Amino acid sequence: MVDFPQLRLRRLRRGERLRRMVRETDLGVKDLIYPLFVAHGRGAKREIGSMPGLFQLSVDLLPQEAEEVAGLGIPAVILFGIPETKDELGTGAYDARGIIQQAVPIIKQAVPELIVVTDVCLCEYTSHGHCGVVVDGQVDNDKTLELLAATATSQVEAGADMVAPSDMMDGRVKAIRAALDGGGFQAIPIMSYAAKYASYFYGPFREAAESAPQFGDRRSYQMDPANVREALREVEQDIAEGADIVMVKPALAYLDVIRKVRDSFNHPVAAFNVSGEYAMVKAAAQRGWLDERGLTLEILTAIKRAGADLIISYHAKEAARWLADG
Repeated sequence: MVDFPQLRLRRLRRGERLRRMVRETDLGVKDLIYPLFVAHGRGAKREIGSMPGLFQLSVDLLPQEAEEVAGLGIPAVILFGIPETKDELGTGAYDARGIIQQAVPIIKQAVPELIVVTDVCLCEYTSHGHCGVVVDGQVDNDKTLELLAATATSQVEAGADMVAPSDMMDGRVKAIRAALDGGGFQAIPIMSYAAKYASYFYGPFREAAESAPQFGDRRSYQMDPANVREALREVEQDIAEGADIVMVKPALAYLDVIRKVRDSFNHPVAAFNVSGEYAMVKAAAQRGWLDERGLTLEILTAIKRAGADLIISYHAKEAARWLADG
């Protein structure tokens, strides 16, 4: 007869209610931020081919979308703009009548309680598709800082509740913090894309935001996927410059980085469940290869378990419904 040990871990797994009572990681709708792609025009709802269920929306459709998001209990959205025209300096990013500057007050008027986060970068607005000013074929870090600060300020003047610089220029958090404070916006938090990797997972986003670089790549300013210690230096620098929340992007292939950041710093940690991660789940589910609901909630739980306090995810609306269903 086998002498079983007294410790039987399966005792606490016998039923769903019991499993919930001892569950260590609690994924909730309060953890989610939903991305929106905003375009000029009226009545425009253009589906993004590589991201089924996601659309470029014209500003007049934003109130309905915002009401749906808030009705699901999702506390925040993050906005990405598609301008009508682009130029070498990305002037649409900091134009007072730019697409994001139009979108923010429309959302805030429709749903005042919804937190509106704005992406601060130039890539959607530059004719060359890079995240900063290009000089002699290279992105000039320091020349870009002033434009990023102007972008953040104009978005906050339009009513944004939080800004999220995603460009990966050195010193941009300090420049944005100084500009916001100087403009009387000391209360506006910065959620910094602190450890943003040069990833192949961004492909569908570049279709959605029409922001693919026209030459070269972004590896000279986004992080090398092989590095972890460098990520901690990036996060430390952004915190020292005034970041209120720090982000790791992408999420799924970088869970170890999220955990390292969580263990090393006391700041709130965000993670971006990016377009390529979303697209893979959708493609597999459409073919019947995987259970979409189960897989999506498992991925989001893994990101939360790794240490993320906030998760930006294209699955947010679906996840909110599934979580409400229990």
